Amino acid sequence: MQRRTRETQTHALEGLRKPAEIAIDRWGIPHISAESLPDLFFAQGFNAARDRLWQIDLWRKRGLGLLAAEFGPGFLAQDHAARLFLYRGDMDREWAAYGSPDMRDICEAFTGGINAYVALTERDAQLLPPEFAVLGTRPSRWLPEDVVRIRSHGLTRNAISEVMRANVLAQADEKTDLLRANLDPPTKAKRAEGVDLSALELEALDVFRLALAGVTFTKERLAATLAEAARWSKVNELGEVIEDVAATGSNNWAIHGNRTATGRPIVANDPHRAHAVPSLRYLAHLKCPGFDGIGAGEPAVPGISIGHNGTIAFGLTIFCADQEDVYVYETEKSAPHRYRLRDGGFERMRVIEETVKVKGAPDQRLELKFTRHGPVIYEDAERHLAVSVRSVWGEPGAGAYLASLAVMRAKNFDEFREALKFWGAPSVNMVYGDVDGNIAWLPAGKMPRRPNWNGLLPMPGDGRHEWKDFISPDELPVRFNPKAGFVATANQMNLPPDWPHAELPVGHEWSERSRATRIHEVLQATSGDSIASSCALQTDVTSVPARRLVRLLAGLRGGGKGEAKVALSLLEGWDCALGAESAAAALFEIWWMRHLRPRLLAKLAKSAVLGKLLAPGDIDGMLDALETPDARFGANPERERDALLAETLAQAVEECRSRLGDEPTHWRWGALHHGFFEHALSNLGTASARRLDVGPLPKGGSSSTPMHTGYRPSDFRITHGASVRLVMDVGEWDNSVCVNAPGQSGDPHSPHYGDLAPIWAKGGYVPMLYSAARVEPEIVARIKLVPKS
Repeated sequence: MQRRTRETQTHALEGLRKPAEIAIDRWGIPHISAESLPDLFFAQGFNAARDRLWQIDLWRKRGLGLLAAEFGPGFLAQDHAARLFLYRGDMDREWAAYGSPDMRDICEAFTGGINAYVALTERDAQLLPPEFAVLGTRPSRWLPEDVVRIRSHGLTRNAISEVMRANVLAQADEKTDLLRANLDPPTKAKRAEGVDLSALELEALDVFRLALAGVTFTKERLAATLAEAARWSKVNELGEVIEDVAATGSNNWAIHGNRTATGRPIVANDPHRAHAVPSLRYLAHLKCPGFDGIGAGEPAVPGISIGHNGTIAFGLTIFCADQEDVYVYETEKSAPHRYRLRDGGFERMRVIEETVKVKGAPDQRLELKFTRHGPVIYEDAERHLAVSVRSVWGEPGAGAYLASLAVMRAKNFDEFREALKFWGAPSVNMVYGDVDGNIAWLPAGKMPRRPNWNGLLPMPGDGRHEWKDFISPDELPVRFNPKAGFVATANQMNLPPDWPHAELPVGHEWSERSRATRIHEVLQATSGDSIASSCALQTDVTSVPARRLVRLLAGLRGGGKGEAKVALSLLEGWDCALGAESAAAALFEIWWMRHLRPRLLAKLAKSAVLGKLLAPGDIDGMLDALETPDARFGANPERERDALLAETLAQAVEECRSRLGDEPTHWRWGALHHGFFEHALSNLGTASARRLDVGPLPKGGSSSTPMHTGYRPSDFRITHGASVRLVMDVGEWDNSVCVNAPGQSGDPHSPHYGDLAPIWAKGGYVPMLYSAARVEPEIVARIKLVPKS
């Protein structure tokens, strides 16, 4: 039976050439159609503003360093940090670098659509989401280059880890640093003459962290005066989450038809990022003559980066290539804008002065400094030292996910692979499936060649350590229709066993192996795979760390006493699934996260200062240390290890009783562990601001399960997880499913603001409909766009 369609307004818009339409289904997914590609992207931009205006306006102002003009002096330091990482190269080279000859035209059309909606709000303020009224601001118009110049939201790595490693190695050995960041394949960090690791303070990262941070709003920050601006120049642990690969992660796989129940490939993807409302990603269906694709992307970026086009399906996860380097410079005593080169001479930094408008204060001049390698993020006048970061962000074509505009239009694997040669950042694992039955995996992204170091420690910026171009895409591995019948990635080290790391160094810092281990285990053990089985795997809560640790407890059974005996009894025979209703899961996670991990780091670090540097710890590194205890544990390593296990188990039981009651059979992991989508205005503390949040929602899993639900141990609130989930039936596209949490819309007045959160919390999905015959009955609202005469 056909659902009633609610006709909405018709908008006459300047910049639109021919009529277009946005038809919204009952799950909030827009099906956008136009008569040409430019009009399609215009309509996509208009729709992005209609549904996510507050989010994309804040994204632009954060990325361009325009926050202080809107919100005051408390945001000036963040503006300075953001401006350091804008793309400042040649724009002709930039437009040409993505593999799409129409790249500039697309961005002009997309931003034209955004601006058309902004123009509507200028005439009718009722169209504005409520956040603008709360803060007394208005949305701004976009330029096409705004889409590509902002880089600081991209996921590149490993500048922060280089500085952290320098601080650890100034106090301890490389084995200790593996507790912080495991290296795969194993190697030693190359040290360079001219860099005193002990002189590189953690403070050197403040500006870089601030450039990556989200925008936080508090009454104090909004009220800050110019004299107080410097107070808002650091990112604290809960200030806003800095996205790193260990926290974010993602899963994807493609299953060949010879392993599925239907004989057709399945492609699945669930990228993991910080949880918030609105969601980071947005689902959309884009259709015009010559293109018909549906999937997910970021709302401020045209096109889709995950999805299908009716012929091929594609999905991505982060491929942990090392795309950043930290450089340390000796500056000239009498001229700190000059730094020493290897020949003894000095080179002048490029200094750019920019005038910044500041709400409630006079315009301010910001000084931005750049070396030959990149922006200067730290200076120590007393030590005559400066620090900069070189990142692929500075290269043409490194706007995050923008090469998707070429990738999403590929019609076969050869075209897909050719399009990926233009992928800059972030580096990704791409999985692929097509209607001819093929599947594939291949990595993509700019990966620097370092001829004389391995990128694990800061290097002197005197010219001795320079990138030598990038690894050619033709040199990267490809798995096409592998014998295993599937390809799968979860940010693990997945280069071939015979990969020539010395000749083609990609990186050594990857996500823990737990999710990948479980995903491969399930896919290898099953046949007759289906959409349902892939959904089950995306929401699987089996914990590999739990398995590894429970095995270690076998030696304690029979010897446990008191509360430790209670713990051993509860964990005996447990399936290691972190279900929301599981008592054993509650005990295990409290033990592992709040007792065993911190105690292990404290024991092996030997000092409180070093222990803080290692925290929260690398899961593989810590598990390896527990499974193969050495002299760091004491004279009898295994006995000392077992004593640590028993003591912390007893402490965990005591905490469970305190939090969940005396009776262990009544404990539930979901009573503690919960999904919560926090709005940027929530910290203002007002009742109206807190009503913008979505949650709490009981949830199972952890950061180590395929259903990634990484949480902060202080209150068990999930901070990271699947930003969106897609499972695609290649060839029978209407069977595909998806979910976007907490909802599609960023407008709190929309019925689609938080409607998908309960479905997400239960591990559910909604249809990702494609054919007109299936889409049309589900349409609940329609927006007609016509050219303004």
